[in-house]
Amino acid sequence: MIKLFSLKQQKKDEEGSARAGGSQKKASAAQLRITKDLNELNLPKTCSTEFPDPDDLLNFKLIICPDEGFYRGGRFIFSFKVGPNYPHEPPKVKCETAVYHPNIDLEGNVCLNILREDWKPVLTVNSIVYGLQYLFLEPNPEDPLNKEAADELQSNRRLFEQHVQRAMRGGYVGASYFERCLK
Repeated sequence: MIKLFSLKQQKKDEEGSARAGGSQKKASAAQLRITKDLNELNLPKTCSTEFPDPDDLLNFKLIICPDEGFYRGGRFIFSFKVGPNYPHEPPKVKCETAVYHPNIDLEGNVCLNILREDWKPVLTVNSIVYGLQYLFLEPNPEDPLNKEAADELQSNRRLFEQHVQRAMRGGYVGASYFERCLK
């Protein structure tokens, strides 16, 4: 009886280790979905992606170079970190380029509704790309992270535009210093 039990246990252990070995090779749901999203990505001509580690699709960069609007001629880099609960949770997106913008704060946090309360699993990386690009074409002073920039955009568009240009050329706007981001 003891021998039979130990054989059953040994077989269970072998099956368990075979399963564990197989699951290491198996892609997670997040990896499968991000692979699909990236394969279907339809980037506008003003955007490109970079993968610092080509084997890691869950961490990548998006570069936006607007060709119109206040931010024309700039080069803005966003980091994407896709978590294990993707697509049920949105990726974490940060702007690595300091920018004077109503919807992006000085720490790089981005105020885009689909990255927060309006995220749905049917949305894709493509949706986020177009949302971010739209923020550069039409900054939204109604939902600001940088209140000073938002107030200025609403009250004095000309001054706002001058501050955006100064920040993109590299310089101070108020007490904040911005690195040059013109391409």
